[in-house]
Amino acid sequence: MSAKILATKIVYDGWAKYLLAKVRLEDGHVAEREIVEREACVSVLPYDAKRKVALLVRQFRAPVLMKTGEQELLEAVAGMCDGGDAKDAARREAHEEAGVKLSSLEPLGAMWTSPGGSTERMYLYLAPYTGADFESDGGGADGEHENITVVEIPLRELGSLADSGGISDMKTFALVQSLRLRRPDLFGS
Repeated sequence: MSAKILATKIVYDGWAKYLLAKVRLEDGHVAEREIVEREACVSVLPYDAKRKVALLVRQFRAPVLMKTGEQELLEAVAGMCDGGDAKDAARREAHEEAGVKLSSLEPLGAMWTSPGGSTERMYLYLAPYTGADFESDGGGADGEHENITVVEIPLRELGSLADSGGISDMKTFALVQSLRLRRPDLFGS
């Protein structure tokens, strides 16, 4: 017997939907599961191969503040697909958050962000850029109060942060490690 969703009940409908699902498990047992229903999202790590730097952002994250007291999180550019194409969303978010126009995207795949409780899938990309690709200061979309600070960080330093536990955002860690596997030459001196 395969598992099956028998019924769902929406308990909250806002930026995300919170559902209670009645599920029949493979062994026939009926259980209740909580599900956060969210749409697809993207994250992209722009990198300048010539200068050996990556483009990240620092921004306020309420859950991080609540759990750790940290005011900002260093992370890769990210955002929602808003029902559109993931590549278009990655380019839009890079422009809004970091002020950079990306032309080439290197897809890494679509990953479940938290499969035990959420329907959200994140499309991950690496993207080369140069200094000539900057079109604005970034900072986030007007009206979203993101208060983003754009950070160019040497890849060698970013690799050291990954090795020492200094990257606390999972998508950023995955993107940095993927870039290290594909382009280890960028992380040397």
